[in-house]
Amino acid sequence: MNLRRSLSCRLAVALLSAPLALAPMLATPAHAIIVFDPSNYAQNVLTAARSLEQITHQITSLQNEAQMLINQARNLASLPYSALQQIQQSVQRTQQLLNQAQNIAFNVQQIDQAFQQKYGNVSLSASDQQLVADAHSRWQNTVGGLQDAMRVQAGVVGNIDTNRMQMSTLVSQSQGATGALQATQAGNQILALQSQQLSDLIALISANGRASALTEAERAAAAAQGREQRRRFLMPGSGYRPGNAQMFNTGN
Repeated sequence: MNLRRSLSCRLAVALLSAPLALAPMLATPAHAIIVFDPSNYAQNVLTAARSLEQITHQITSLQNEAQMLINQARNLASLPYSALQQIQQSVQRTQQLLNQAQNIAFNVQQIDQAFQQKYGNVSLSASDQQLVADAHSRWQNTVGGLQDAMRVQAGVVGNIDTNRMQMSTLVSQSQGATGALQATQAGNQILALQSQQLSDLIALISANGRASALTEAERAAAAAQGREQRRRFLMPGSGYRPGNAQMFNTGN
């Protein structure tokens, strides 16, 4: 009887203590329970995808702007080569040759004065010595003009090799230009080189024309002087008088 009562008491104690042991496990706080909402999850994923797409567009836009700035910098880059000094030196060499023109220079006032004094009408009161001196002076002008023309020709020919090298360099610079400004500057320098070549051509034509004009002016003045000398030779009075001439020495 006592044994049965002891077993009953132990069973009762075990039943009463079981809820106390399970209480920590079953008593979970309400805020710690995770609830999965598929609709909300899908909305969050869609929002993140849209945000990522906007960021991608912004990055692409920044890349395009950076490339545009790079292109603008290339278009504004200056040409690292200049042929201006060499072109100016060629022009100066030709100009110096023209400034060294002998006797009658390329000056309107000097030309007018020289033609009035030596290429105009022959003075009837001029002495024979003066006529000879004027003719010699005109001959010197003609020879000097021919020499000047040949010197200008030599100078222009000397510029050809320099112009060839400059043209080759400028064309290479134009073809390798990184932007619009460099291409434009190379083109402008090529035009300047062509202008220098045109100036050489004008100088050559002018020098040759000066030499030809002096030659023709000398011929016209010589013809006028010849007529005056013939008039003096044929005029009565102190004209030609025949006389005896001894051609060989007879030993007397």
